[in-house]
Amino acid sequence: MENTHALITNDAVVFGILALILGAIFSTSSSEKPFFKKFYNFVPSVLLCYFIPALLNTFHIVNGEQSKLYFIASRYLLPASLILLTISINFKEIKKLGSKALIMFFAGTIGVMLGGPLALYIVGNIYPDVLLSNGEPVWKGLTTIAGSWIGGGANQTAMYEVFGASSDLFAQMIAVDVIVANLWMGFILYWSQKPQAIDKWLKADSTPIKKLEQKLEDQQAGKLLPMSTPRIMVLLAIAFGVTGLSHLLSDYIAPFFEKNYPQLSKYSLTSGFFWLIVLATTFGLILSFTKARETESYGASKLGSVFLYILVATIGMQMDLGTVLDNPALFVIGIIWILIHIIIMLVIAKLIKAPFFYVAVGSQANIGGAASAPIVAAAFSPYLAPVGVLLAVLGYAVGTYGAYICGLMLSWVFGLM
Repeated sequence: MENTHALITNDAVVFGILALILGAIFSTSSSEKPFFKKFYNFVPSVLLCYFIPALLNTFHIVNGEQSKLYFIASRYLLPASLILLTISINFKEIKKLGSKALIMFFAGTIGVMLGGPLALYIVGNIYPDVLLSNGEPVWKGLTTIAGSWIGGGANQTAMYEVFGASSDLFAQMIAVDVIVANLWMGFILYWSQKPQAIDKWLKADSTPIKKLEQKLEDQQAGKLLPMSTPRIMVLLAIAFGVTGLSHLLSDYIAPFFEKNYPQLSKYSLTSGFFWLIVLATTFGLILSFTKARETESYGASKLGSVFLYILVATIGMQMDLGTVLDNPALFVIGIIWILIHIIIMLVIAKLIKAPFFYVAVGSQANIGGAASAPIVAAAFSPYLAPVGVLLAVLGYAVGTYGAYICGLMLSWVFGLM
């Protein structure tokens, strides 16, 4: 993708703009004025946190690709938020959610694995020119989307290396990946504020989810302590102290695997980011069994949510809505692919009567990974964010396997055309 000169290139200024956008969104969303009440009834605040920065990038006010803000948010704020959100996790209560969460996660994985080859076959028959990009088989690039949509960036890079796509084709696939996946995420965020309609169609019983949410809320009722400098510093110490420890260990673990077991790169075990997310989540879970869990009364999950909303803004800032017009046929493949994923998930949800929460979080644990699954879960309720974290980590584990099998099927379909 071309680097277009942006009006504002100073990241300090860009971050200030994002802060102003987030501040305006949340101040108006909590306003008692009739206009804002009606507006946010139809447009969820979290959706604006995502799409307004996307418009800034689309109209070249900022350049999300050149900005370092997403890197900082994903490497520092994301692990810190995962720690703060998992520190209050209640395994006994989450266990009561049952097996539907896992079923919907794997339904999403299967949807991605089957959706890619089917989409390539459908579009390839209608528009044969899409099969090659500058003489290169396009299926090789599609394997990187499979890696991203089942696992994450580490799995995507693994498929890039395994199947040998060119850097130019890879760049096109990144555009398809980001645009299509983020449009689906926007749809999910919208309906996360109105899940009752879809639950009714699915004939789903969301009682276990509501009970878990209510119980966790009741546990915190009356236990919230006033915000104070010492308490905020304790939260920051835990969040960024453990994040620093996770970085330190990942800096040793990833190179160790890369040097001694390079063949394990296909399982993402040589990726520093993979270990960063796994370690941060693991430490957060360990702390949930200690007195550190009491920091929830300080507002741990609230601060974690703040970090996530900043991450949402930086993710949106990378999205260029104008790239849809660059290579329409590839985006048609991506749209059909995601639709097949959605259809399979809704059919399975209908059969097992799973609530939309499981559909949304199960899908994003695949499509978006650790960066967006907790965001989607928290959009339903901040108390449910750990469910998204756990499923996203599972996505990292199965991402390479599923994407590799999907790649083989894509190659087979290409050979039929």
